[in-house]
Amino acid sequence: MATVILPSSLQGRTGGSRQFTIDAATAGEALRRLEQQEPGIAGWVLDEQSRLREHVKLFVNADEAGLDTPLAKGDELQVVRGISGGSGADAAEAGEAEGNGSSDQGELLVGTHKGLFVMRGARGGPMEIVGRQFPGQPVEHAIKDQRSGRYFASVTHGQHGPHLFFAGDPTGEWEQAKGPAFGEGTDDAVERIWIVQPGVEDGVLWAGVAPAALFRSADNGATWALNEGLWNQPSRKKWEGGMGGLCLHSICPWPGDSRKMAIAISAVGVWITEDGGETWRNGTKGLVPRYLPEEARDATLMHCVHNLQRAPTQPETLYMQYHGGVYRSDDAGDSWIDLAEGTALPADFGFPLALDAADPDSAFVIPLVSEEDRVTVDGKVRVYETRDRGASWKALSDGLPQTNAYLTVLRQAFCADGHSPVRLYFGAESGDLFGSVDGGATWTTLATHLPPILSVRVAR
Repeated sequence: MATVILPSSLQGRTGGSRQFTIDAATAGEALRRLEQQEPGIAGWVLDEQSRLREHVKLFVNADEAGLDTPLAKGDELQVVRGISGGSGADAAEAGEAEGNGSSDQGELLVGTHKGLFVMRGARGGPMEIVGRQFPGQPVEHAIKDQRSGRYFASVTHGQHGPHLFFAGDPTGEWEQAKGPAFGEGTDDAVERIWIVQPGVEDGVLWAGVAPAALFRSADNGATWALNEGLWNQPSRKKWEGGMGGLCLHSICPWPGDSRKMAIAISAVGVWITEDGGETWRNGTKGLVPRYLPEEARDATLMHCVHNLQRAPTQPETLYMQYHGGVYRSDDAGDSWIDLAEGTALPADFGFPLALDAADPDSAFVIPLVSEEDRVTVDGKVRVYETRDRGASWKALSDGLPQTNAYLTVLRQAFCADGHSPVRLYFGAESGDLFGSVDGGATWTTLATHLPPILSVRVAR
């Protein structure tokens, strides 16, 4: 019998206990048995393939150990968070602030490098932080499923890896979902959960992860299953990732038809299904990967899509922010038209993209200088709008910083709601949060001095 000692960061997942007596021959066996005894830590010390998380270390008594290290009677197996993991705060802690649920207020979910901030306030004015969840941990993406009222947050713990949580009240208690995670038959483990997207059918949601895989939930996000069709796509062995890894970051269901969907992966382009995900085809005709030699462009799969959005009222129309280029598709993603060349856009590199749900001719982008200089052009924060399907672009900057403002806005940190006029919100790595309630004509600074912002989504 050996004693397993967990770090304080996991104490909240075991009912407050840190020490457990386990009968096992090796450290790995002890941890697997502890997971069976305490399901709350499953996936936090070992990944879904029973491998030690990258930033977790083991010690048996005073010596650093591995999963195969033998255990003798009276040994102490201590689980230690590696200093390379980063954040140093307990993800299990929850913010205690209670917000005002008044229907006349807006609510934003702001995922940052140091937790999820729930922001509420009168629409068009400054917003207050009414709750902070997962303090110290990167919250990659957070949304509210308007159908069920359930909130979701993707959290990448510095030592214990990625996990998905859900709640009925974003300022209250959060519950961990079962997955997304790879099961038996693969050696892969989920590295990051990039996006959660409500599906078409009641109770169905989709999640995109790295390494590029698509998961489906049919029970309002409580459990998740891998989409085998995309995972077993024959070309997968040739797939390569971008700087953010091989990530599936955009999911575009077809309104009213659960068989149709388009997704985007960095860096293997757009993939389309018309049979509910059983089979997939690549849609990259017209895209120009200028980062490759010209003679290598036609045959490549290496298309680094940064963002993909579908026009809800005209679903065959898709807009894309590319790694050098802004594009539109009029045939559901099979082919693409360049919208940046010869227009007023000051640059065609960027990550964020938002659409006006009521107007399929409209799109919004926030250009950055280039791949080498990922900041707003000329030190001016400007959102660019098209109202004619990309034929022309207009700078929207009233109320935004226009002097020495070298901000970076990431792919999930820009969003629009379904109102008319459309309301737009975005956050920057500087920790500044901006909003417009008049379609971008004027902007208000909603918050400053937040941690670097990873995602922004409207909850109401």
